[in-house]
Amino acid sequence: MTLCCVLASAQTTKQEFVDKYNLLTGKLGLDGVGVETLLTKWEAAFPEDQDMLEAFFLYYYTKCQTQGTTSSYSKRYLGQEPILELKDSLGKSVYYFYDYEYDDEMFGQALSYLERANRAQPAKLENRLAQVTALLNYEKESPDLALAAMTDLIAENYASKPEWTYAGEPVDGEEFISYVQDYCLSFYRIGSDASYEAFRKISEEMLRHEPSSHLFLDNMGTYSLVFRKDNKAALKYYDKALKIKPDDMVAIQNCVIISRRQGSTKLEKKYLAMMVEYAEEETARQSAKVRLDYLNGSKGR
Repeated sequence: MTLCCVLASAQTTKQEFVDKYNLLTGKLGLDGVGVETLLTKWEAAFPEDQDMLEAFFLYYYTKCQTQGTTSSYSKRYLGQEPILELKDSLGKSVYYFYDYEYDDEMFGQALSYLERANRAQPAKLENRLAQVTALLNYEKESPDLALAAMTDLIAENYASKPEWTYAGEPVDGEEFISYVQDYCLSFYRIGSDASYEAFRKISEEMLRHEPSSHLFLDNMGTYSLVFRKDNKAALKYYDKALKIKPDDMVAIQNCVIISRRQGSTKLEKKYLAMMVEYAEEETARQSAKVRLDYLNGSKGR
């Protein structure tokens, strides 16, 4: 009896594991020396503990990455600005960017722990989004799995309406939409054909559920304008967005660009007047007014 009591009192508690983990990672980082040993003991003692599962994900996800550099003749790579510009033997600019290589096995281990955490607490939105982020970074220019994870999340949201939380706080419908839009922009910034298509597919899926969302109408306009080079389709989406939100500056500014490309003074004047009315920045408003005054003083088409 006495021996059992002594053994029980010597067992490390959940909070002690948390405290040791925070102390160790605070000094040595998420994948520092001794972290794996601590997490292995934590898992043995509390095999389904949510904090342990999340900590193991962070350990393997950090451990699987190796930072390096890559070069390109393009000024952007995966949405990044270059860290260095040099000239090649012909005097052409070569741009260098940070890049990460991933150990496939450790990345798989990271995802397996995160998936266990998500099965245990499926409405913990930060972990569901962490899965999308990890896949997006891993897949780079071809984010097929990241797209699948995001579309699954959207389908689940509208089918079963989970009581999402983020950092312990409830997430309402507008906040969920905002998170989806943030990830739409992440796909867009990658700048590859596949990422633009993912940007379109997510936006179209959201419009199926939120047909009056100016955000996703703007996205479709931007997809049409930037990727498809279809000014007519882009203008159609932006005009739909402006009927819903007349002060939508993304739509207004891009409509001005389209009007100029089409050589339509009449259209440009229409959207410049909206910019004068709705622009929050004084510089943008004054610039639009100067241009509008100039056009009103010239012969319109």
